[in-house]
Amino acid sequence: MRALFLIPGDALHQLQALPAAAAVAETLGFSLQVACAPAAAPIWTLLPAVEKVIPFSFSEASLADWANLLGCVREPDFQVCVNLVGGRQVDLMLSMSHIPTRIAASGFSATERVSPREGGWPSQALAAWLEPIGVPLEADRFRLALPKPALEAAAAELPKGDGPMLLLVPAGVPGDWPEERWSQLPRTIRAKLPGLRHQLLPPVKPASVLQRAALVGSSDVVLASDPISEELALYCGVPLVALGRGAESLPRREGVRGLASAAGLASLGDGEVLNALGLA
Repeated sequence: MRALFLIPGDALHQLQALPAAAAVAETLGFSLQVACAPAAAPIWTLLPAVEKVIPFSFSEASLADWANLLGCVREPDFQVCVNLVGGRQVDLMLSMSHIPTRIAASGFSATERVSPREGGWPSQALAAWLEPIGVPLEADRFRLALPKPALEAAAAELPKGDGPMLLLVPAGVPGDWPEERWSQLPRTIRAKLPGLRHQLLPPVKPASVLQRAALVGSSDVVLASDPISEELALYCGVPLVALGRGAESLPRREGVRGLASAAGLASLGDGEVLNALGLA
């Protein structure tokens, strides 16, 4: 028994769909195949239930590409398609497939139409797509099962010591929290916690997502404005302070804080960040 997920968008969109895909696999005992942008395909290596990733550029696909995708989805015995892609081409392709249950927000190929829920944590918002097949989604309970070799490699890469491990991951984009504050903050914290260990990382690239997940999972707390690292922290169950995000865009969980400012991240002082970390 198989389910097909059609997920447009970048690596973050793929990451946000992991809990929904995992819920389908666990609840129904299905194996999964996913069609997504080639650059974002490595994200799906984090989910063991995914047996195949079909690289597909939805926004740039030609008629020949759609025909090839139809060939891919007609051959396996799919029972369900969770479709987050809109447009006539995907509808034509799915209407010629043999998939009996096709779930989407719109389009003539859908056998089940859903009403997307606005706001909240995007990972939980996909619950609407699973309701027609009776699969409950509690995205906040989803946890990554990281392989032991990846965790061992991460432990070797992080600073040695017995003190708490703080992972800092700036987004590295205009408007981010200033670089000098990322560098200064560990020194400020170390005045209170002499044993503090820390590591400052660049934003994650999809190709290195397993390595980043292992680093996140091996840390005690994550301070990030990089969206992918934030989601990885949530999926690893690691305490997180997400800079630039409001509380409404995060799960309600002890140890998870969003810290945003209407005036922009540059206006946030060290004291506000320390308070969010519980160190003020």
